Amino acid sequence: MTDYDVLRVFCGPGGGYGNELGVVREGSVMPDRAERQEFAAKLGFSETVFVDDPERGVIDIYTPTLRLPFAGHPCVGVGWLLDVPELVTPAGAVGVRLDGEFSWIEARAEWAPPRTLRRYASAAEVDALEVPPSGEWIYAWAWEDEAGGRVRARAFPGRNDGIEEDEATGAAALLLTQQLGRALNITQGRGSQILTAPQPNDWVEVGGRVHLER
Repeated sequence: MTDYDVLRVFCGPGGGYGNELGVVREGSVMPDRAERQEFAAKLGFSETVFVDDPERGVIDIYTPTLRLPFAGHPCVGVGWLLDVPELVTPAGAVGVRLDGEFSWIEARAEWAPPRTLRRYASAAEVDALEVPPSGEWIYAWAWEDEAGGRVRARAFPGRNDGIEEDEATGAAALLLTQQLGRALNITQGRGSQILTAPQPNDWVEVGGRVHLER
């Protein structure tokens, strides 16, 4: 078995929850994309990252069924793990900064894979949702406190790859932040926390806590 780390990204204030992420620090041991895809499927995390150049921050991201040019929670997690000023993804260079307990990335909404942002009238409605049929990537959200920028969200990838609900989703939070044009404090899934802030020239910062599981 190839060596890999497991991180939890976007943990809650008490350090719990967060979305698991697999990281193969020595991507050179598995250079073939088909082999990487097979390994990501075997691990079964919502995303697995292969680090191709740790000093320059060159990374390659996979779900259990497909390769992604950019994804939020993998970049936040790997940015924290490598402690580099930027990550190089197929979509573009992602800025990274560490600020106390939070790891932040700066990226563009246009890099995010398509998601359906579906607003509900209340957080209770979001909480009560059943997993929808596969076929559409849905980010369900509602205001908990609109004046304070607090959002309740759940994410349903709809890829039919074993991930029925995503515990924390940086790319969808990035898209929602661009759409609303304001900083957000998002509680997603069972208790994960995602912080966001719009930046000049259509950039968005996305941040959260990262814990090393193994």
